[in-house]
Amino acid sequence: MKRTLPSNASVAFKSDGGRLVAPAASRNSAVLCELLERVAPASGHALELASGTGQHAAAFAQRLPDLVWQPSEVDPERRISIDAYTKGLANVNLAVDLDATAKDWHKSFGGQDLIVLVNLLHLISWWEVKTLVFEAAQALNIDGQFVVYGPFMREGRLTSKGDKQFHEALVQQDPEIGYKNDMDMLTLFQRCRLEVTETIEMPANNLAFVTKKARQGEL
Repeated sequence: MKRTLPSNASVAFKSDGGRLVAPAASRNSAVLCELLERVAPASGHALELASGTGQHAAAFAQRLPDLVWQPSEVDPERRISIDAYTKGLANVNLAVDLDATAKDWHKSFGGQDLIVLVNLLHLISWWEVKTLVFEAAQALNIDGQFVVYGPFMREGRLTSKGDKQFHEALVQQDPEIGYKNDMDMLTLFQRCRLEVTETIEMPANNLAFVTKKARQGEL
C-alpha cells in the first residue's frame, strides 16, 4: 500500500538482525494461528497480504507447515524484516513487493488456496478496500479461502471507547480511512463471489471474516 500510514498506526520497533517488532503482532499472533489451524486448507499455496514485520508470516508457516507461504509487503524495510524472521523456514518464499490496493495484482499472484490479511482495512480508503477484495477473489482458486482480521464497526457503530478514539484519530489524519462497517464488508464479499462461512468475534474487539471463493452460480 502506497498510502502514508498515520503515526499512530502500524507501530514497529527495530530489533536485532534487521527484524522489526510490532506489539500488535506480538499480541495477536497466537489467536490468529489458532484460527488458521482450524479453518485453513491442509495444504497448498498461501499468500499473506501486507505482511508487515514478518512476525505473523513466521508463526503461520511454523503452525501450518504443509502450506507454501508467500509473504508480501510494500515497505522495503519491512520486507527485510520478514525475510529475517522466516529465514530457514523451507515453506516460506522471500517477501515480494506487492501493493494489495493496486489493480491487476491477481494476474501475477493467482492460484492461491489461502489469502490472509491482518489489520489493514482500517488504514486504507473504501475504494482501496473494494479493489483489494476484488483482486484477492480473483487470485483464489475455486473453494480457496480469504481470511480477513481487524477492527470493524458493528452495524455502523463503534462499540468500545478505545475503538472510537482510534477511529477518530485515524480520520483526523486522513479522512478517507478509518474503521469499515461489518455489514458493508459482508455485501462486498458477496459481490466478489466470496461466500462468508464464518464471522468470528476475536480478542480486543476485533473481527475475523472467513470466506470461500464460490463456484459459478453458487451465490
